[in-house]
Amino acid sequence: MELPPLSILYEDNHCLAVNKPAGVLTTGYTGGEETLDRQVKQYLKAKHQKPGNVFLGVVHRLDRPATGVLLFARNSKSAGRLAEQFRKGQTTKLYWVLVAGQVEPRRGSFEDWLWKDHMTGYVQVLSRAAPEAKYAKLDYERLGQVEQGAWLAVQLHTGRTHQIRVQFSHRGHPVWGDQKYGSERPFPLGIALHARSLTFLHPIRYEPITLTAPLPESWEAGRKAGFDLPKEEAADGPQ
Repeated sequence: MELPPLSILYEDNHCLAVNKPAGVLTTGYTGGEETLDRQVKQYLKAKHQKPGNVFLGVVHRLDRPATGVLLFARNSKSAGRLAEQFRKGQTTKLYWVLVAGQVEPRRGSFEDWLWKDHMTGYVQVLSRAAPEAKYAKLDYERLGQVEQGAWLAVQLHTGRTHQIRVQFSHRGHPVWGDQKYGSERPFPLGIALHARSLTFLHPIRYEPITLTAPLPESWEAGRKAGFDLPKEEAADGPQ
């Protein structure tokens, strides 16, 4: 599959961030499918005319059907420092999501214990006593409500696999388009889960940086459903 052109949100000598499209893997190990990290490497190799291999550190991931801010490191020192920030919860990750149902109260928190079936990739909520179950916490705020569902802003405190998708589905609010976790509502491309912004400390200068990813065209489905979503210009492409 040929990937769409890169939508670059930030780039310097130490890190690079893109607005990830739906349906694309962040990284892969088999080498048989085009992935976003390989595309970024090819971009850097061509831009800087590098004759050998290009280093690129994958410091976090987004689910394949999700979209939004995805950060990479351009050298090993930056990779180690950024990965540590994600591991210690020192980054701020804000997601926008459209879910089914009437979400009450307007603000809230979910705390669960999640377990992943490594054979199927399916994640479910189990009791705290379950072997290998991992603690998961998020906060949400309802930004809009229509008959078809709710538009939410979600802040993650932990980074578990499929966390937002599982915790909302468990409460009867599957993400639009997410058939894996019970959605009966179609979505044009991928699912209605968008990594809206990411705040981190620059790995060298240690200054806070906040990156915001414009909504993809697929979210026009939310606007048509009645949500007052912002109308935004696409992020700049490679310079």
